[in-house]
Order: sequence, then structure tokens, then C-alpha cells
Amino acid sequence: MEAAVLVPIKAFRNAKGRLAPSVSPVARADLARMMATRVLDAARPFTPFVVCDDDEVADWAGRQGAEVLWTPGLGLNGAVDHASAVVAGKGFEHVVIAHGDLPLATGFEHLIADGVVTLVPDHRLDGTNVQTRPAATDLPAMYGAGSFRHHLTAALERDLEVRVVTDPQLARDVDTITDLDELGIALGTDGNWTGPDR
Repeated sequence: MEAAVLVPIKAFRNAKGRLAPSVSPVARADLARMMATRVLDAARPFTPFVVCDDDEVADWAGRQGAEVLWTPGLGLNGAVDHASAVVAGKGFEHVVIAHGDLPLATGFEHLIADGVVTLVPDHRLDGTNVQTRPAATDLPAMYGAGSFRHHLTAALERDLEVRVVTDPQLARDVDTITDLDELGIALGTDGNWTGPDR
């Protein structure tokens, strides 16, 4: 199945603000780049698209071999909805929407099912870390607090076939120092991040 993987990425310099009390801006930007690279690697063999409104992110995405979907001023939900419409217009059968802060991501193939909306909640059962669906499906992005419940409710209200997948690797994202500790990700004395597969 032809699938597009959309990875929304905010400006690296603004990433992971909740880590600011303990992690420097440069280290937070490096962490965001490292995790986003992992997600783009996991996106292949499908076609990866980076959804962004930042020149630095766009340049980085091009070097990673991803196509850039430029979405200035739309916010996360507007950007995802716009990008979903663009890839549907390009003829992709399926769309995968994956956050860029999934440090354990290895692939998304197992989530794609013909005619099915698949939701992968975060380990707190609050956010939607990954969503897959037929490209033509009318299911607006509802990211933010409680997005998993919002996406699930919206899909059911539209009588869409939905499955919820609990995936230990894709459920782990990074928002807090506790997340880093639990994942074994640490900033080494050389200024580089270390942890699983690094």
C-alpha cells in the first residue's frame, strides 16, 4: 500500500520547552533532531514528509531525504489537516501521522490496515503518538491535551472502523526529565546524547 508518513516538527530551537529547567537550549535542539531523525528512519520504506514552518527544520528535512510540506501560521492541527489533504491529492492511499519525539520508533508497517483508522496512544493514554488512516478519511486533527480520547470519539462518531494499538515502543515520547530517565537517555559529558541504540 502506498503510504505517506507525516512528521510534524516545530522549530528545533523551541522544542521540548518542559525540559528547559534542566537542559540547555542547544541540548534540547540536539535531542529534538536526534529523535526526529529516528522517526524519519522508521518511516521508510514509505514516503516521509516533514510538516513544518521553520527554515532550519526544512533544510534539515531535505538533507534527510524527506519532502517538506510548508505550513506557516496553521498551528499543529491546521498543519496536519493541510498536509493530509496534500498527500491525498498526490495519490497516496494511506497516511501515517507520527510525532517527531518517538525515540524508540522502528517502523509503522504493522499499523496500516486497509480501510481502518489506527490510533496509538502515548503511555499515559492521553496523547495520540501515531495515527494511521486511509488518506481520504475525514478525521480532523485534534492534537493537544486528551487528543487520544478526542480522536477516538471523532472516529467513532463518523462510524469509521477503528482499532487502538498499544505499542510499547511507539507509546514512549519525551516531554519531561522523568521520560528521559525512564528511557535511559542521558546527556554525556561530551555533550552528546546517549541511550538505547545510540
